[in-house]
Amino acid sequence: MPLTPTRHRTAVTVLATALLVPLSACGSNGAKSVAGGAKAAPPVSAASKANLTVLADASLADVFKTVGAAYEKDNPGIKIIFSFAGSQELAAQVNQGASMDALVTADTQTMGGLKGDTDTPTIIATDRLVIATAEGNPAEVENLDDLADPALKVVLASPDVPAGRYSLQLLDAQNIDVTPVSLEPDVRAVLNKLELGEADAGLVYKSDAETATAAVDAIEIADVQNAITKYPAAAIKDAENASAAAAFVKWLRSPAALKILQDAGFQKP
Repeated sequence: MPLTPTRHRTAVTVLATALLVPLSACGSNGAKSVAGGAKAAPPVSAASKANLTVLADASLADVFKTVGAAYEKDNPGIKIIFSFAGSQELAAQVNQGASMDALVTADTQTMGGLKGDTDTPTIIATDRLVIATAEGNPAEVENLDDLADPALKVVLASPDVPAGRYSLQLLDAQNIDVTPVSLEPDVRAVLNKLELGEADAGLVYKSDAETATAAVDAIEIADVQNAITKYPAAAIKDAENASAAAAFVKWLRSPAALKILQDAGFQKP
């Protein structure tokens, strides 16, 4: 029997209601219902998942292991892959177009030379130089003037990297003439020479000396003589994970990150 207009409208209403029933099993946020009436968590968005490649100065190698672990714990979708080297080597990698998401150098000069490749940098920490000696200080080094002794085997970082440049500036400012037995690619290599007994003394960052306390001794340098270094961090422009990189750089100024850095011997920005 053909449907009357009234019956036709009623049939359409019933059919529409039936079609809508399955949709009511979904929450307004799109999460599907699961057994027991609980709602499953919505899927993690692509923006919250990323493998971040972060290039950082070698002097950050130890502390950034802790930094990375803390960030990944609070951001489960993020995996941070660090690559450590002297700041000048990192700058060369940026200039060569290496794939990366963020950069942290040990001086503002190196970062400033890359302003066309990075977002606006932010200072995350500062550090200072100390005189590092072989364990027990067998050469009995007491101050900067002692480094001029020609019988003393002094090792410095290369002037191509921030630690070496700061070391030379410090020595020149005090009119101390030092002839190093070697110039190393970064402060970690300077410490290695001391740990192996191949040098008597060297200039390194305080934070690096503190991580190697079992193998070297450190002698403080007065503030009026010292060189203070700043650590700028920046996301790379047009990086594959630009938003995630910017979030990580911002987090490096958070109380949690600053505490990790300061516990490792770095000073406030």
